[in-house]
Amino acid sequence: YPRQHALQTKLSEFNQTMREAVMGSYTKVLFVRDPFQRLIAAYMQSVGGHRRSFSTFVQGVLDRGQHKASMEAKPLVSLCQPCLMQYDYVLMFGSLRQELGHLIERVGLPKDTHLPEFGDTQVQWAYVWLSEQLFSELSLKQKKQLAHFYREDLSAFQFSNSLLSD
Repeated sequence: YPRQHALQTKLSEFNQTMREAVMGSYTKVLFVRDPFQRLIAAYMQSVGGHRRSFSTFVQGVLDRGQHKASMEAKPLVSLCQPCLMQYDYVLMFGSLRQELGHLIERVGLPKDTHLPEFGDTQVQWAYVWLSEQLFSELSLKQKKQLAHFYREDLSAFQFSNSLLSD
């Protein structure tokens, strides 16, 4: 992009034409994770020294709403804006190793490119168990509110095994 814009660091500071020109020169990859699993991760990080229940944590997220939610709890659609940004690839947490291997091949990197070790597939069973346990702590009203809170994520991305999809 033109040198005169070199000091601008935020994409939002460009006009639409420049934004398209800049973004057209990159391979855009979006990493997504089931919103309920993201919520669990945010809860686990926030617990620290606090002894609050998952239900209380969820209620706090719901009470704050989407606009005041922490970055970890915000719906992905509001963070990555997939309707405005044309991503070349969307990779799902839970199968990163397989999907990154495919991405490396598609972008033309050498096939022997070393991938880091990913624990996502090994810990997936633990997330399933933990998700079910924590989901059972929520009231029916909270479950419905969460499904509504993350409705755009659930419709934009195919989280087929999400507890919120039911």
